[in-house]
Amino acid sequence: MSDHSAPLQQPYGRAYEQMLEKVRYDGAYPTREKAEEAVRLVLSGLGRQLTGDERAELAGRLPVEAARILTAQIPGTQPLGGWAFVKDLAARTGASLATTRWDTGSVFSAVAAHAGPELLTRILRQLPCGYALLFGRAELTQARIDGPRLSGATVCR
Repeated sequence: MSDHSAPLQQPYGRAYEQMLEKVRYDGAYPTREKAEEAVRLVLSGLGRQLTGDERAELAGRLPVEAARILTAQIPGTQPLGGWAFVKDLAARTGASLATTRWDTGSVFSAVAAHAGPELLTRILRQLPCGYALLFGRAELTQARIDGPRLSGATVCR
């Protein structure tokens, strides 16, 4: 006899499945479920940090399921720097800082692929220092830059 009280699982869209597979591959996760846990954790955290046009545009570029995770969060009033972001996620899950940093980098790699370089640059300008490295980009700490900006680099003040 079947259990009619169990909710039916909705299949994910192809784009979200591909995102999960990218995260699983990049993060060397043993199962898709582990990759999805990382996606949910990190996108929820990013949703608490990102605001404005960049948030809306990123949501529009992500698969629908990922966009829902991102936009379900209310942005916090106190922005967290990159390292504080990782520590916050680790505290929420009880995972080690090293594992959480790995999860963050794996998910942000997939997010960056969906965002594209121009939007990612705008996102990094909005976020406090420390996120560029999490997204796999160089981050320069300098009060002032004379001359042309370095392509792909973020300047923290």
